[in-house]
Amino acid sequence: MTLAEPVIEIAGLHKSYGSTRAVDGIDLMIRRGEIFGILGPNGAGKTTTVELLAGLRDADAGTITVLGTDPQRDPAVLRERLGIQLQASRLPAKIRVREALELYASFYADPADPQDLMDQLGLTEKADSGFASLSGGQQQRLSIALALIGNPEIAILDELTTGLDPQARRETWSLIEQVRDRGVTIVLVTHFMDEAERLADRLAIIDAGRVVAEGSPADLTALPEDRRRFRMRLPSVGDLDPTVVQLNQLPEVRSVERTGDEIEVVGSRRALPAVVLALADRDVVPEEVRTLTRSLEDVFVELTAIHPQEV
Repeated sequence: MTLAEPVIEIAGLHKSYGSTRAVDGIDLMIRRGEIFGILGPNGAGKTTTVELLAGLRDADAGTITVLGTDPQRDPAVLRERLGIQLQASRLPAKIRVREALELYASFYADPADPQDLMDQLGLTEKADSGFASLSGGQQQRLSIALALIGNPEIAILDELTTGLDPQARRETWSLIEQVRDRGVTIVLVTHFMDEAERLADRLAIIDAGRVVAEGSPADLTALPEDRRRFRMRLPSVGDLDPTVVQLNQLPEVRSVERTGDEIEVVGSRRALPAVVLALADRDVVPEEVRTLTRSLEDVFVELTAIHPQEV
């Protein structure tokens, strides 16, 4: 399969605020037609990175190319081709949905039709409603519509579902996928693991202004080829500690942890049969065996040393 052309290329990007390095040598490449996720804890440098690539802030060092143009030098050239929804953006409380779309449409030479966008994003019934009267999900739908009103080739969506209830989040995810299906490349900034795993074709995990991992969610969560992880629920057979010690001594096993009547084993690809045989020698037959895969949350915690509840 031929890979799509890159539409965003970033190399050696740096940005500091006083003594704080918000972006510390980031390299990224984003291809046409994909949803590219930028995932990281709060304060990791995600928003600063997308503001730099949109030409909204000046970089200290590094190069950025968006659709063949340097946004740091010629941000106006990209204005018609880039749609942006930033985390902190809000509209005046009394502006109506239709008014907001028509106002933004007036900024572009060849805008999308506001009525079509309202129809596509489920906002037609709210066309004459003020921004402040919209629900959180409806405000986010309007944010997406405003990002698309200029018929952009690239849409940057920053923390789009923060503060939404679960149903509104899932509805917003569906809308993002519909936007991608229209041929728009999407840069999705988020700190939600489930959001990145559901939507992103590829993603970068950023921590302390640096890219600490990059790839598809499947690539990032895959265990090494020679590593296996599984759990066993064991019957009540008295003290399991000697059994755990014995399993830890197997050459195929790297670690064994006990949780109640379960043990979790990490080892080589031969670990599972070796453990089953060792248990059989002690007349212990597992009642349940489950192989385990890493989640994106596991990878995130491993690479950032931050628990997701802290982000």
